[in-house]
Amino acid sequence: MAERPAGSAGLARSGGPARSTGSAWEDVPRLQVRQFTDRAMDEVPSLAQEILDGIRREYPRVPLILDESGELTALVGIRRALEDFVQHLVVQDATRPPVHLEVFQEFGRGEGLHGRSLDSLQAYYRLGVRLAWRRLAEIGQQVRIPPPAMYELAESGFAYLDGLVDQSVRGYAEAAARQAGERLRLQRKFTQVLLAEHRTDPTHSLTEHAARIGWTLPERVAVAVLLRPARECVAPAVGQGVLLDMESEQPLMVVPDPGSAGRTELLRRAMKGWSGAIGPEVPLAEAAKSLRWATATVRLMERKLLPSGELLDCTEHTEALVLLPPEELIEDLTRRCLAPLADCGPTQGRRLSETLLAWLETRGGAPEVAARLGVHPQTVRYRMRQIRELWGDEVDDPDRRFQLELVLRAQRLRGELSEPIR
Repeated sequence: MAERPAGSAGLARSGGPARSTGSAWEDVPRLQVRQFTDRAMDEVPSLAQEILDGIRREYPRVPLILDESGELTALVGIRRALEDFVQHLVVQDATRPPVHLEVFQEFGRGEGLHGRSLDSLQAYYRLGVRLAWRRLAEIGQQVRIPPPAMYELAESGFAYLDGLVDQSVRGYAEAAARQAGERLRLQRKFTQVLLAEHRTDPTHSLTEHAARIGWTLPERVAVAVLLRPARECVAPAVGQGVLLDMESEQPLMVVPDPGSAGRTELLRRAMKGWSGAIGPEVPLAEAAKSLRWATATVRLMERKLLPSGELLDCTEHTEALVLLPPEELIEDLTRRCLAPLADCGPTQGRRLSETLLAWLETRGGAPEVAARLGVHPQTVRYRMRQIRELWGDEVDDPDRRFQLELVLRAQRLRGELSEPIR
């Protein structure tokens, strides 16, 4: 394509040669301008057909669509664009005829809705401008339009092409946004169906919804619940195949085949800056179970009982999930099991509890318990005598030992007891 003449009067993006001081067309006698525009307008129907035929020859797969009146929309668009462009040559005041560019927005929308790029559409436009310029140059020679004015017209043609492309890009972007919004809506609907606790026809329902969003049903999934780092945060780039529901108060993520090679590492990198928990891997039909465990883990994270700042695997925190959520039951059991410590002070009570838990976990003698606590064995012997005085034979009963270990582990998970030395 020819290089654009520098300094020429261009065309506003809305269409038509711009009127500016020093325009070469202002020096052309009005009679010649009228002769040029009249001949050009007479040529519009045949020129529009020639342009469409040229496009179809070079791009035989170009889609052709009829409008409501039965005309080809492409032909209507080309004709209107030519008419608008030529009509601007004779406009003398600030009032300009309407520019019919809506059809080019529709062209862009069509490309977007059918999953095509705008590259081919822009190629059609460039070919059309080239053919139009060839015909207009012939008319300019016939009525003796001065070369500077024709150069200016060529510049206007380039600018007009930019305006048509802009309109198509706008339509394309609108279609892309509409499609993205519709897919997100369908994806959220699918997620709701997948995570429903009870489904009357799970296989048929899931297959139908998955087909609408182009998602291949995996055999197994894991469901994650996410904590937003901020209200206006950017969604994590989890990659293709992973479903995200960002509309929920706490976003949800459905991970297909979580055990596949590299999946865990990819998720951890994508979740940088986010907190949350991912449930256990389960069969697809049992996705609601994975969601339950992920939700329970997040609740503990919100209570500061589990660390935040990363995506936790709930299967690595089973002890906390078993012991901490049933608070009322654990607290009642704690009151009954640790009643012998009621008359001990807080410091003494904590030391005896830590010693008792270390003994229950090791089932060893004073040296093993001392190593776990980081104290002298003689200290452990002294404390164990106190424990036997307080609980008596109960510490030898298997059921009571089990209960004591449960409540003491729960206290340690809550941070009320120190962690043992490993």
